[in-house]
Amino acid sequence: MKKIDWRIFSILIVLSSWSGYAQQPTIVMISDTQAPMRVEKLFLKSHHNEHATSVLFQKIDSLKPMSLFILGDVTSWSAKERKWRSMDGYLKACHEAGISTHALWGNHDVMGSVKKGKANFKKRFPDANPDGYYVVSDSIAFVLLNSNFKRMKPEEINSQQKWYEETLALLDKDLSIAAIIVSCHHAPFTNSKIVRPSLEVQEKFVPLFLSTPKCKLFITGHAHAFEQFVVNEKNFLVIGGGGGIHQPLSTDRVDVRADYKPEFHFLGLTLHQKHLRVDSYPLYGNFSSIGKKNILDLPIP
Repeated sequence: MKKIDWRIFSILIVLSSWSGYAQQPTIVMISDTQAPMRVEKLFLKSHHNEHATSVLFQKIDSLKPMSLFILGDVTSWSAKERKWRSMDGYLKACHEAGISTHALWGNHDVMGSVKKGKANFKKRFPDANPDGYYVVSDSIAFVLLNSNFKRMKPEEINSQQKWYEETLALLDKDLSIAAIIVSCHHAPFTNSKIVRPSLEVQEKFVPLFLSTPKCKLFITGHAHAFEQFVVNEKNFLVIGGGGGIHQPLSTDRVDVRADYKPEFHFLGLTLHQKHLRVDSYPLYGNFSSIGKKNILDLPIP
């Protein structure tokens, strides 16, 4: 029997352990975690949506990322306190796992009463700002914008636009920032047959994103599907699979992930020395397990 070199064996164990750890996402993004409304069920087929959201959050807790970002429609009607019961439980579990939580406003978050919706939102996400704000996590700057233009006053829209322009310029020059990710709720590009692409987002947010070198990804929700579009060699992801009823898609715009359409999913990001790895975590049909699919590996100068 050959003698075991315990030094080599120990090194292999450490490397194996480190490799597995390095593959865990440091940042998670999810969108449209709202429970289906009655009116939605009249036109679209529900599929144990609230249970799916619960399973997704259990997986997120087990991954223990540094940060979690929810890209709007956090609840079905955020102005109503009772609609937060399930989400409050998910957020509590995240905080107990040491995960910092951030969110931006979707259309369901300002439905009915904008004032009450904002107040309930700020209770759970104190750093959220309806005029735009950013969070830095693992050297990535997440710029979080409000795309509810129909519920915003002209001065609020202008104020956010000025802030957006100044913030991107500042972050692009900041040597401590490796990459910038821009997010809002409404997708500038989508093939959803239920919601339309946002022309306002195309006009106000997309041009600056495209012209800013450090901007690597534009990630949104609103359309309840997974989609990926490429414009001027930059990627736009739609990740509206947090629990809302799945929406049918057309083929109007070229979706480079036309063969990948999970019903429920979230996104995981890991910044390595020379690239940003982006993985999608789909919930399988029987809800028994969550997979992992690499979407992008973006070079970071």
